[in-house]
Amino acid sequence: MLKKTYFNNKIRRLIDANLNRLKEGLRVVEDILRFIADDKKLTARTRKIRHEITEYIKESGFDLNVIILKERQIIEDVGKKSISTEFKRKNITDIFLANAQRVKESVRVLEEFFKLFDRKTSMRFKKLRYRIYHIEKEAIEKITELCNNK
Repeated sequence: MLKKTYFNNKIRRLIDANLNRLKEGLRVVEDILRFIADDKKLTARTRKIRHEITEYIKESGFDLNVIILKERQIIEDVGKKSISTEFKRKNITDIFLANAQRVKESVRVLEEFFKLFDRKTSMRFKKLRYRIYHIEKEAIEKITELCNNK
């Protein structure tokens, strides 16, 4: 667990935000693979990653309900305002790619910050990142083909 420092609360807040972003993005990706691409294998692989993230956090010693959630500061968050590009999606491919990017960025942040206190979890996130790259590559080909044929 983190040693007592000034940055503890801020790091917990950062982890909370990135876990939320990661799981939300994965859910969008998973639903596209499930309901639009009808791909059972990619859906299952994505769902498995989502569940593994919860296990990684538990095993790292973070109690999401006690430690991290109390650090959430939605009202004071200086970066909560949406930017205009968040509202510009032309098609399902755009939605998929935006969320896949969100997932990759979040998992990278978690990988980096877990290096401060839990290298095992950091390495797990690194391996997870490469699995996500692989799913993204397989999925985008399928989704693009589906969108172009409709």
